[in-house]
Amino acid sequence: MTELVPRLPAHAVETIQRFLRAHALAPGLDGVVVGLSGGVDSALTARLCVDALGPAQVLGVLLPGAFVPRERVAETEAYGQALGLETRTIPIPPIVEAFRAALPSLDDRVALGNVQARIRMTVLYTLARERRRLVAGTGNKSELLLGYFTKYGDGGVDLLPIGDLYKTEVRALAEALRLPEAIRARVPSAELWEGQTDEAELGISYEDADRVLRGLEELRREEAIVETTGLPAATVRAIVQRVERHRHKRRPPPVAKVGLRTVGLDWRE
Repeated sequence: MTELVPRLPAHAVETIQRFLRAHALAPGLDGVVVGLSGGVDSALTARLCVDALGPAQVLGVLLPGAFVPRERVAETEAYGQALGLETRTIPIPPIVEAFRAALPSLDDRVALGNVQARIRMTVLYTLARERRRLVAGTGNKSELLLGYFTKYGDGGVDLLPIGDLYKTEVRALAEALRLPEAIRARVPSAELWEGQTDEAELGISYEDADRVLRGLEELRREEAIVETTGLPAATVRAIVQRVERHRHKRRPPPVAKVGLRTVGLDWRE
């Protein structure tokens, strides 16, 4: 069954470009900093930023970890150069090792993966401050809903240009804009440890996850999603539970209300 498959809106590129210009070229700002991983999300984000703002207003930063092949780094640097933007490559293993030296008991690979994500965002924000720029995140709608990001790591950004595009829509737009085939065909992975892939961790393909998420967006009941997609009820239930379980990642920290108006509750910005 094909119903509930997200379809890329015709106005997506124009809307994202207007969004970027409004935020990244506001008074006192001079563009964006984008973390480049070699994956399709960051490649598409960089391309959209360059098209909207111009290459001089986009800094691409490569922050390879211990499991990122050298060939990947060279390919990603070449992609940035092809876009005409400035790139910087800052390997993070020395920083990770310094962190591990401070906490020698830390051996959980997920926790260490989160450390890497937070180190990367710290570097991006340091560079962004130097240049009076915003950090443009590369997260997509699927990742946001599934909670597949590190809180205050890759989730700690100033703006999310592709945050309202499902992963399948990201792939469709990358194809429409003719991003390099090697990038578009790459298996999604944060490469936080040997053999790590997004879909293995999630336990479901992005194509199937997006169909369930689209059903939730349309406020359909679980039973209706199962019937429409043909996916097992247990699979749909697992996705629904994951969206609910990671709700805290999509919300600002709760504040105990004491005063007249409270940030995050009734203080309107």
